[in-house]
Amino acid sequence: MSEPTTGVPQARPGEIAPDAVLPRRAIAEVRSPLSDGEWHRLHPLTPVLRGGLFLIVVTGFVVANLRDRIIALIFPGFDDWESYEQDPVDYVLTNNLVLVAGLVVLGVLLLLFAIFWLSWRFHTFRITGDDVEVRSGVFFRTHRRAPLDRVQGVNLTRPMVARLLGTAKLEVVGAGLDANVKLEYLSTANAEAVRADILRLASGRRLAEAQEARAGASGDAPGRTRAAAGIVSAGISGLIDGVDDADDLEPASVVHIPSGRLIASHLLSGSSLWLLALIGGVIAGAVFATPWILFTLVPMVIAFGAYWFRKITRALRYSIAPTRSGVRITFGLFTTITETLPPGRVHAVEVYQPVLWRRFGWWAIRVNRLSGRSASDSQALQQAEVLPVGTAADAVQVLRLLLPALDDDAIAALFADGLLGSARQPGDPFATTPRRARWLRPLSWRRNGALLAPPVLLLRHGVLRRTLVILPLARLQSARISQGPVDRALRLANLTGHTVLGPVSGSLGVIDRDDALDVWERTAAAVVSASAADRSHRWDASSEAVEKEETA
Repeated sequence: MSEPTTGVPQARPGEIAPDAVLPRRAIAEVRSPLSDGEWHRLHPLTPVLRGGLFLIVVTGFVVANLRDRIIALIFPGFDDWESYEQDPVDYVLTNNLVLVAGLVVLGVLLLLFAIFWLSWRFHTFRITGDDVEVRSGVFFRTHRRAPLDRVQGVNLTRPMVARLLGTAKLEVVGAGLDANVKLEYLSTANAEAVRADILRLASGRRLAEAQEARAGASGDAPGRTRAAAGIVSAGISGLIDGVDDADDLEPASVVHIPSGRLIASHLLSGSSLWLLALIGGVIAGAVFATPWILFTLVPMVIAFGAYWFRKITRALRYSIAPTRSGVRITFGLFTTITETLPPGRVHAVEVYQPVLWRRFGWWAIRVNRLSGRSASDSQALQQAEVLPVGTAADAVQVLRLLLPALDDDAIAALFADGLLGSARQPGDPFATTPRRARWLRPLSWRRNGALLAPPVLLLRHGVLRRTLVILPLARLQSARISQGPVDRALRLANLTGHTVLGPVSGSLGVIDRDDALDVWERTAAAVVSASAADRSHRWDASSEAVEKEETA
């Protein structure tokens, strides 16, 4: 989004209004000099990296037109190869236009350099105590701002070319569609430090420090005592442990996915079956001499194979680990993406198992969280997969990171009752589809059910594809109960928990009306209590400091 600066004296076109008139909160201690609240420029190679596609296209055009001459230079023995009649080099040499061609090439290079330099010169950013801001544009200025109290996460992306040049790009994920703010590109070291600073400023640590400072300045003796004790404790810890660089170190992953398992999981997926069907169609078309099949299916096979290959390479080098700023997820073979997901940013969790994985005991987990992108965006769907494939033990480890409010016994109950259980088992706690409606769910009516187990709402369904949806009550937007004409005749109802848009659906149908009404009423009351007690938006502050801030 483009946001005009209000309440600031307007500058002449091409100039920037003085920064001194913009009130900004003072910044606490940060690790990077780029987080000092002043305007800074990005890495000097940013225009080249952002315009890399254009350069590749130009280079490809030149190579395509001069390929015969290039081959002749590399392999002198093939000089007699047939060349193009309109070879531009021959034309320049024949008409004695070497000087003119050189000047034209030099002019184009100077023009590109000037465009790149202006683009870099007018592309600045700053990080204050309130938000992250980016200004760009030469003739048409754009000012984007991401408030720190609305930060949903910080992604660090390192494409292959950028990785070779030692650069990376940051994406501050905001709460809203197209609300993300990108810093592309920074050096890798600066990107890591700036990411840690943004997460620190977005957390409650600054809030706690401000509370302690106010308590000491107001003459509150207990507050001064706590502040002094904190300083002494921090000093002693620093002498013993050294400087705290926990956010700068790459934490060890709690899950390891072998490459063979990852490839096998894709081979045993439904998409692979479609690919095999397309290949069979191509073979049949070749055998029976049906050209229209070849012309239609061959491009589909190529596109599908490229998608399948890209999906596997994006999931390679996967790691997930806890940090002080949240859950850090890294994936990607060629383009490496590191996403830091702060606590309280997970709105829904889905654990599922396709039927072909059941023999191997594999599970996958995906989530709904605000990403600043459309729910159908390919990168948003990729980042929703927080566990591409793993064992039951791997799934437990990931659930512990994503749902810290659940203890080990609750997570064990999720597997026993939610993932593996059904109404066949005695003592099943889920409200399931009654017998009178089993014809509506002929295979899964015993598993189709809901359970309120604060602090989460559980929705279970599927037999061929076992699925358990976990909705944290503190993140639930609303709960809905509905009936259609068939539902009313059979005394059934549908239950829906609304969350942010994403691949995880919070809908469950065909359960007993009275059971659905009971779950819905208790969920509505539990959501209010869970939201009132939730402090996850201040994940690095003490509860006492949060309470003081909220009562101030």
